[in-house]
Amino acid sequence: MPPETEHAVRCHLDELLADRGMTLTELADRVGVSVVNLSVLKNGRARAIRFSTLTALCRVLDCSVGDILSVD
Repeated sequence: MPPETEHAVRCHLDELLADRGMTLTELADRVGVSVVNLSVLKNGRARAIRFSTLTALCRVLDCSVGDILSVD
C-alpha cells in the first residue's frame, strides 16, 4: 500500500454498538446515514468522514470523538 493511502485510524463502532445494544441499522436510521456508509466506516475502509456525521454519531451514541476513533 502506498504511504499516502496508509492510515492508522481505528474505528470502534462495533464496541460502542455492542455496549449500547444497538444495531448498525438502528444507528444509521438515527444518524441519517446509510447502513452501507456506516459499514464502510466500521470496517476501516472509509477515507473520510464529515464532521456533521461525526457529530451526529457522538450525539446518538452519547460519546466523544475519541470513543469512536483512535490512532494506533
